[in-house]
Amino acid sequence: MNVNVGATDRRVRTAVGALAGAASLGTLAGLIPASSVAALVLGIVAIAMLGTAVTGVCGLYAVLGVDTCSIDS
Repeated sequence: MNVNVGATDRRVRTAVGALAGAASLGTLAGLIPASSVAALVLGIVAIAMLGTAVTGVCGLYAVLGVDTCSIDS
């Protein structure tokens, strides 16, 4: 797959992933009052966001034909 996630998009995904991961861990530790299902969902969101930020490839973007990367790869 071609890189389809640009630099700004990667920064946003990294920030969202970090916040979702912290919220998931906070929920599991009992610091944030939420259900364990919420912790699971936040954890999955964190992994997806951080994974796409690291690889620069978003499968949903590929299906939808979206490309936020300004450099052709």
